[in-house]
Amino acid sequence: MAKLNVRPLIEGRNFGVRISGITREQTNDPEVRQQVNDLFERHGMIVFEDVEPSGKMQIALSDIFGPLKDHPSKAVPRVDQDAMPGVIDMTCPPWPEGRIHVNGQEVTQWLPWHFDHAYNNELNRAGVLRAIDIPPEDGLTGFVDGIELYDAISPELREKIEGHNILYRMNVIMKDFHFGAPDDYRCIAENPTADSVMEAAKDVPRSVHPAVWTRDTGEKVLHVSPWMAEGIENDETPEGNALLDAVSHDIFDRAKELSYWHHWKPTDMLIWDNWRVLHAVSGHHPQYQRRMQRTTIKGDYGLGYFEGGASNDNKILERTY
Repeated sequence: MAKLNVRPLIEGRNFGVRISGITREQTNDPEVRQQVNDLFERHGMIVFEDVEPSGKMQIALSDIFGPLKDHPSKAVPRVDQDAMPGVIDMTCPPWPEGRIHVNGQEVTQWLPWHFDHAYNNELNRAGVLRAIDIPPEDGLTGFVDGIELYDAISPELREKIEGHNILYRMNVIMKDFHFGAPDDYRCIAENPTADSVMEAAKDVPRSVHPAVWTRDTGEKVLHVSPWMAEGIENDETPEGNALLDAVSHDIFDRAKELSYWHHWKPTDMLIWDNWRVLHAVSGHHPQYQRRMQRTTIKGDYGLGYFEGGASNDNKILERTY
């Protein structure tokens, strides 16, 4: 079998591995592809270190895990789709309008714990991310394993939330974020594109996803996205909202100990399991530019649906974020 340089992401933990020096040629090797997929399924996240820093390498790595899924929003900037189909471009220039005050400082690009496309009935399998412009400080991407969260959360909250489904809606208005928000969280200025995103998504029905689900391998996953959550299905009451807020706060608290925060280098790429892992962005000082590129792997775990049995109208979904 092809030899890969594999080591733990965090010593003594099952969550995540690091693979160093994989080449574009190796991504076509069936043995390598099988080994990498097995590691991903087992550990939920892979950091690829010392790889070729190119879009073509990002696509080659992504192809190991399955076909690419185009981003639902046609407004999201793309890289050259002829040369690198499926790669989206996320650039935050210096001094953008969108600002957040959190954890005692003013930052841009801060995002709370979430899983991708929570507002959709289908959840993509994974994301593959790389950094092109890296702030000299902060600008980190954080990850926390839902299996570890399930085991770590307060037993009382776990018993109360298990068996419930969570309602989600596309909402990029940061002043609306409240479930689990840090005590000093405050939106200073909204991103100027937020209103157009909200207008495009206004007719999309709410999605529903289980708060806890069980993998084929038997592990239970706490899979609640505090960002874009609207409430508990069939319990949009003060009591239900209080429970969701308590679970969200517990996720933020447990993540302080359990999370992994990636300090980016140009030769890094990473993939995370969107059915299992929550991620977040630390934010950075507004004076710095940050540019990331990402691919999305197709797939679905089959447990989500639209509220009220609404159908998957692709024409509507294409207009969402």
